Amino acid sequence: MKPPAFKYYAPSSVEEALALLAEHGYDAKILAGGQSLIPTMNFRLAQPGVLVDLNRVSELAFIRPADDGGLLIGAMTRHVQVETSDLVAQRLPLLHETMPFIAHPQIRNRGTYGGSISHADPAAELPAITVTHRGKIHLRSTRGSRWVDADDFFVGLFTTALEPDEMVVEIALPPLPPRTGWAFDEFSRRHGDFALVGVAAAVTLDPAGAVEDARLVFMGVGDRPMKGDTAVALLRGQVPSADLIEEAATRAAQEDIDPFGDVHASAAFRRHLAAVLAKRVLTRAVERANR
Repeated sequence: MKPPAFKYYAPSSVEEALALLAEHGYDAKILAGGQSLIPTMNFRLAQPGVLVDLNRVSELAFIRPADDGGLLIGAMTRHVQVETSDLVAQRLPLLHETMPFIAHPQIRNRGTYGGSISHADPAAELPAITVTHRGKIHLRSTRGSRWVDADDFFVGLFTTALEPDEMVVEIALPPLPPRTGWAFDEFSRRHGDFALVGVAAAVTLDPAGAVEDARLVFMGVGDRPMKGDTAVALLRGQVPSADLIEEAATRAAQEDIDPFGDVHASAAFRRHLAAVLAKRVLTRAVERANR
């Protein structure tokens, strides 16, 4: 199929793009990497009257050190740039570990960080990692700019805190604290497919080896990245044994997520996968924190 007719604009600056969004509002869609938008337009699941192509806005493609030791990543930064960045590998090892799981190299050559989180697919990796890192998203419009915590940015199925005249311009990812281990894993039918379930973890240990803080975030088991708060509450203040990790993973899979069933997997199977993967990533994160 082919999309219905639309007007096409290719601005060369953020200001020009924002002016177009302000003019057209709900009728406009931003084209970043196009790896999700173009297929949905071809199937006429999305029918924007105006397409605002950001691929000439070079000022939005960057990876920069942040003052807190983390990174600032521009909205138009390609997945492959994040995947191969030495800065990402050094400062954000969880993100570095996750990037090869995203689709296939051809997709990562075009897809963008800002496009992925704006699309807000609950089965996508970058929304979950942004939440795990307690990231912040910088939004701009002709009315001004604001920063939104990742926890508040993803509000529902393919739905974010973005207003119709706003766009993501950059993402701030703070570093993981000292004595923090990390891990990511997912299960898909074939490598490159959307995962049935994915899980990211970050575990911070105090000098005595007890859990000082933790983040456990699931993908593919709800309408947004789902936080494993029950597991975190169970782990906090405890020295993480194998039995405790297994209990935390099981509790999270039972209480913190809301998986759906479809032709690929039942809700019960997704809960099972969530428990298995949560145990796996928590164990690996604790091992890394103890090194």
